[in-house]
Amino acid sequence: MSDAAPPPASPRGLAALLGPAEVRTLAEEFGVRPTKQLGQNFVHDANTVRRIVTSAGVGPQDTVLEVGPGLGSLTLALLDVVDKVVAVEIDPRLAARLPETVADRAPELADRLSVVGADAMRVMPHDVPGEPTALVANLPYNVAVPVLLHLFAEFPGVRTALVMVQSEVADRLAAAPGSKVYGVPSVKANFFGTVKRAGAVGRAVFWPVPQVESGLVRIDRYTEEPWPLDAGHRRRVFEVIDAAFAQRRKTLRAALAGWAGSPAEAERRLVTAGIEPSTRGEKLDAAAFVRLAAAAEAP
Repeated sequence: MSDAAPPPASPRGLAALLGPAEVRTLAEEFGVRPTKQLGQNFVHDANTVRRIVTSAGVGPQDTVLEVGPGLGSLTLALLDVVDKVVAVEIDPRLAARLPETVADRAPELADRLSVVGADAMRVMPHDVPGEPTALVANLPYNVAVPVLLHLFAEFPGVRTALVMVQSEVADRLAAAPGSKVYGVPSVKANFFGTVKRAGAVGRAVFWPVPQVESGLVRIDRYTEEPWPLDAGHRRRVFEVIDAAFAQRRKTLRAALAGWAGSPAEAERRLVTAGIEPSTRGEKLDAAAFVRLAAAAEAP
């Protein structure tokens, strides 16, 4: 921990949020060099992190799972609002420094933070304390979709997610059937809940400034499961989704021939599911893919 006196708390809450100078100072002090491999771009704008927390709709009752907390910009804003933050950080230097940053800038809130040094693609419920109720994160852009799907699959207590991702990824996640960018991420995210865009984020709020635009996406898990979400059922549905979009220009009768074993069997399953065989995958919503997976089990 630094020998310097803790900075004064912000007038908005107990945490003194990070600005551009603080972000650069922390990074230089601990030799942190943002890497493209880890998708690191650190947010240094207090208004942006406050907006993310507000858009997430989290409150004192929530335990928030934060992936890739970095230097702690979003972490501090979350600690001002929620009961507990579980931060999952793959970079050991950042994971070790985060509790010290919180102790310096929000000593009254330090006991609300737990840091888990782990890869978010492999983290499981037994690795984290408590039961997270929400996911709020600036996700590493190179692995944003698989991380998001993994966490929704393995943490059923997460009822809502507000994540910052590359703008194009945000568009794909929130796309409706029939749109040009509708595809595998769209359907798989909708398997778990409703998905919508929650705003845009400018490049200037990051250090280093990224070469891509960023966007916010919100996912609300279905309050009542419209279909089973267990691992076996999810795997069967996701296999159909992957097959349908692997050859998205083909009709489903042709695109699903390999999955079904033959074009004739693909057509039988499509008809059983109430889907026109000449349809293409981008026309189907998540419910149609669930019916199609079930048709594979039908005699």
